This record gives sequence, structure tokens and C-alpha cells, in this order.
Amino acid sequence: MTPSLPTYDELASMIDHSLLHPTLTDAELRAGCELAARYRVASVCIKPHAVAQAVEWLEGSGVAVGTVVGFPHGSAPPEIKWRETDLACADGATEIDMVLNLGKALGGDWEFVEAEIRGVCEIAHRHGARVKVILENDYLGDGGAGLEGDELKRTLCRLCERAGADWVKTSTGFGFVKQPGGGYNYRGATEHDLALMRAAVSGQVQVKAAGGVRDLDGLLRVRALGASRCGATATAAMLDEYRRREATGGAGVSSDSKLGTGGY
Repeated sequence: MTPSLPTYDELASMIDHSLLHPTLTDAELRAGCELAARYRVASVCIKPHAVAQAVEWLEGSGVAVGTVVGFPHGSAPPEIKWRETDLACADGATEIDMVLNLGKALGGDWEFVEAEIRGVCEIAHRHGARVKVILENDYLGDGGAGLEGDELKRTLCRLCERAGADWVKTSTGFGFVKQPGGGYNYRGATEHDLALMRAAVSGQVQVKAAGGVRDLDGLLRVRALGASRCGATATAAMLDEYRRREATGGAGVSSDSKLGTGGY
């Protein structure tokens, strides 16, 4: 027996429509915001330079404006991330997706990592914004800081909660890892990692999936695993498929459906 579909609004309210590809023009960013408004999603996650414009484009739509900090590699000094956060919030962003410093995390410099996250959270919260901390799990699977991969992810989730994060997030969607054949790819959100992250934090912290969720079944799996948000570029395809299923009897997600395995 397959579970029934949740409502359209329940699913749309999970989606952060991603507008982060480096080649997106202002016209494409505006079209993306218009799509987000048309589908009534939770937010757009837009390139930092376009935050103020997105606020204007989305005025009255109910769609929040979010942006990224330290994106995509997390290597900027904390002071830069803090300033990025302050500027984004001043421009009207109400959600901040920050990348933690991966090298510091893998080296076990917990004090540094916690302090930079805490600084972003304190600035964002002062503006009334909320923070999602990106772990970039594709880089953590082999472990680090004397911990195996899963324990490293759990440790970072707990650290994020202690620092004041509102969400922990799986991936940037741009964390490409060299594959055995020499090419670069990523896995992004996996069922294993979403379950691990949900169990690692309290109910005060939410979980966001990003990377590799490209169809309705993937979105439904993410929801079933306890994620409250999902970063997506395939927003229209997902929600159009929802409407198609709803119109033909509301068949739910297959019990054996799986998340994708990556690739931009």
C-alpha cells in the first residue's frame, strides 16, 4: 500500500527555490522569483547581489527571500561571513544559508567552527532572520578530526544546534568530489544522512535537504525522513507532477522510491 499525497500547500511550503547557479542573469533571477511566487513555495534562495531586487519582485507574494553566506566552499574568514550576513539581512533577506568552514571542521577546530556559526546566527537573529548551516556531507564521508564520517556529521549537527542554528542542511549542491573515473560529481542529500541529521538534533532544529532531489517522489521521501525544507531547481516539475497525480486519483509515493544519486 502506498501512502497518500500530502496537500499541495504542505509540499510547496517545503521548497526553497534555488537561484544560485553562477551564470544566472538578472532576467533569469527575476523569472525564477516569478516562478516561486506562482507556485507559492516557501522561499527563494538567491545570489547575494540580488537580495534587494528579489524582495521587490516578491513583495506581497508570501515567498520569503533567502541567500547564501560563505558560499560555496565556506573558506572566508568569520568576519567576512558575519558582514555578508549583516548586508544580506539589511537588504531584506529573512533566511541565511551559510557554509561552515570545512577545513576547520575536518581538522577538529570546534571552537573556531562554533564561533563563526554563532556569529552568523546572532547577527541574523538580531535582524529577525533564520539560519541554515550547510555541512556539505559529500566532503565528510571519510571522517576527520579523529572521527569516522557519521560521527563527524553528528558532532557538527550538535555543534550547530549549540551555536543557535535554526536548520542543519546537507549540501550546497555544488560540492563536487573527484570520482574514480576522474570526473567530478556529488551525491547531495541522501536518505542515510537525512535520518542521521534528524536524529542528531533536537526538535528545536529543523533539517534541510539539498542536492539531488529532482522529482516529486524525492521530495516526498525527504518529507518522510523528517526534513522540513528542500532546496530545489526542479520546483515546477515537482509541483506540476503533484497536480497531475492529484487530478488522476492522488496516487502517493512508491514505498521503494529513493533519492537521486547526484549530478547537477
